[in-house]
Amino acid sequence: MPRQEVLNEIKAAEDDAEEIVAEAEADAEERIAEARSEADEIRTTAEEEAEQDAADRLEAAREEIDARREEILEEGEAARDELVEEAQDRIDEAVELAIDRFEEAVNAQT
Repeated sequence: MPRQEVLNEIKAAEDDAEEIVAEAEADAEERIAEARSEADEIRTTAEEEAEQDAADRLEAAREEIDARREEILEEGEAARDELVEEAQDRIDEAVELAIDRFEEAVNAQT
């Protein structure tokens, strides 16, 4: 094989190798870009899911607080009603006691 042909083949092989390396580098860069994009999508999805989970938990806690608040209010109203009823039951006694003491005071002055 003449020397010129060998040099041409070497040059062609080098050119092919440079092209293969360039394609491999471009492919690697493309794969890295795709991986970064996929990682960003995964992170965004995870953040959205975490935010939704936090919102769901907050809503559940608010509902539980509201339910407990209603229970406490109902218990308070029942206790108030019971106290009012007991007080009304004692009105007659209180009036009678006040009249007795008034009469005693009047009788003591005479």
